[in-house]
Amino acid sequence: MRSRSATAPDADGVFAPGHLGGLTTYLPIELVDAVLAETGAVQRRLRALPSRVGVYFLLALGLFPHLGYAKVWNKLVASLAGERVPTPSEKALRDLRRRLGPAPLKALFDVVSGPLAQPRTPGTCYRSWRTVAFDGCSSFKVPDGERNRGWLGRAKVQLGWAGYPTLRLMTLIETGSRGLLGAAFGPKSQGEAHYARRLLHRLGPDMLVLADRGFDDGKLLVSIADTGAQFLVRLTSSRRFAATERLPDGSYVTRIRSRTVRVIEADVTATCADGTTLREGYRLVTTLLNPDRDPAPALVELYRERWEIEIAYYALRHTLLRGRVLRSGDPYGIEQEMWALLTLYQLLRTAMVDAVESVPGTDPDRASFTVALESARDQVVSVREVLDSQPGPVGGIGRAVLAHLLPARRPRISSRKVKSPLSRYARTEDGRPLASTNVDSVTITVHAVRPLAPAFVSRRHPYPCPPRPVIVRPPSYVERAFAFLGRHPGRPWTPRELAEALAVENVDSFRVVVARWAREGLIRKTPIGGYVLLDDPVYTPPTPPVAPVVDPELSRFDATLVVLRSHPEYAWRPDEIAPALGITNIASFRVQVAYWAGQGLIVRSSRGRYTLRPTVRKEPLPSSITA
Repeated sequence: MRSRSATAPDADGVFAPGHLGGLTTYLPIELVDAVLAETGAVQRRLRALPSRVGVYFLLALGLFPHLGYAKVWNKLVASLAGERVPTPSEKALRDLRRRLGPAPLKALFDVVSGPLAQPRTPGTCYRSWRTVAFDGCSSFKVPDGERNRGWLGRAKVQLGWAGYPTLRLMTLIETGSRGLLGAAFGPKSQGEAHYARRLLHRLGPDMLVLADRGFDDGKLLVSIADTGAQFLVRLTSSRRFAATERLPDGSYVTRIRSRTVRVIEADVTATCADGTTLREGYRLVTTLLNPDRDPAPALVELYRERWEIEIAYYALRHTLLRGRVLRSGDPYGIEQEMWALLTLYQLLRTAMVDAVESVPGTDPDRASFTVALESARDQVVSVREVLDSQPGPVGGIGRAVLAHLLPARRPRISSRKVKSPLSRYARTEDGRPLASTNVDSVTITVHAVRPLAPAFVSRRHPYPCPPRPVIVRPPSYVERAFAFLGRHPGRPWTPRELAEALAVENVDSFRVVVARWAREGLIRKTPIGGYVLLDDPVYTPPTPPVAPVVDPELSRFDATLVVLRSHPEYAWRPDEIAPALGITNIASFRVQVAYWAGQGLIVRSSRGRYTLRPTVRKEPLPSSITA
């Protein structure tokens, strides 16, 4: 038995079941052998079930999730009459899985994952960037065993505990082909942003990342931008920014953690064929700052490409896996099974994209994943294209896809449904039609701030109309705070001092707001707990003074007082006092200093800083300061 690209002389006998039908073209035996050798999983002696056969068997388990080990094996050897193939028991096949482990399957996925479509393929790129998308899926169920529960925990639902532990899968896909660029999975207790950070190395300067509100994390967005990639992410409704510049298309420029970004607020109105009108607001943030090259309506329309990852998850979770629970009863096997499923999915997508690109101008959306999957299953049983030396440039899977191309996608809309509801009668009341309904038109309205225009002069009435009244809103807290800090450069202000200057009553709430401004990169926090403008030209961080020489005969407390008295205007940290006292155990000394402050012997002025008692008061607020 030979694959199209295989020339190894040992592809028969006990190695004969090592194939995957037409998909063997995209996973040749040379590649599998190289991965086994690299991961150290190659067999030391010739077995009845070689490691290479075990890899293909694991992938075949994903093709037939409804069959047991023995029946899947029968599928692999159904057309190998005359070959000296073994007839293993199910226990032998389980031992084969255990012997391989997850490392070879993970290495295989790392090899086959990556962009599939050419830049010229329709739907692949926006301008010069390849569009990719982040998202997570938490509906992969695993057997309810003690080891799986210990790893993944139990899922809490409205009526109690769920029957099966669930796995969170995070992928980075190419929206044009729905191919996988990277994947990570683990317990649901870790958020989506945690797994997304594990895939940042897959991004590059030629990519534009699309993501939903679950990725509205300032630190994550800055990390994405640091890779050189652009992003277009939907924001939560609670996020508020201070606009630093208004753009002509209605969007505005602001900053997230010192990173300059552009925010677009728009309403999308869809008119359905049955007369239903649906409207929803979107708030998008992007690193594409030029409104002439990237107009706001074009970016709002581009954002819908993010939904391609939902179609990819549907193909992986429901079409390929048929919604079934995974097989393995322990985390070791779950990891191996997941990498095998992801590798198999990528191979099918590769065959589909190759077929579509053989007909120039064909959109990959028209390729049917179900057709490709059924064709791959048939070829595993018949071993077609593995025995054939000249199967053709596209292959049997590609020919089946081209023969059953889907019609061009039409805009549709329907009510969102829970992927794994507790009741089959559960409905989501979001105003959308329950059945899929065609959309006749989509209108995008960007929220723009109207500039002050000159008075309008009518031809019929040549007298200028009175100008419209201009409603001047009072300045917000953030605008008043920035103006106040700008009038007093060089001096750090604590949240309480700012609250007094701005006549804010709830100081505790205002302190949280000021800390959020600092996290978002709008202002800067000083080491002593004060705040200044980010670009304050006068402020310079204070340098710690040099502690004096202390008499070694003094007690630890008296020696600490000597250091505090040497510079009463400075608030000392325990790790700055300890060297002068010859103390090496900083942690123990920190506890002791905190105890003295609790007894009232010294005063804790700010986070971890201490001064003499009474505390040296700072300069009073100028009398000219008004709210």
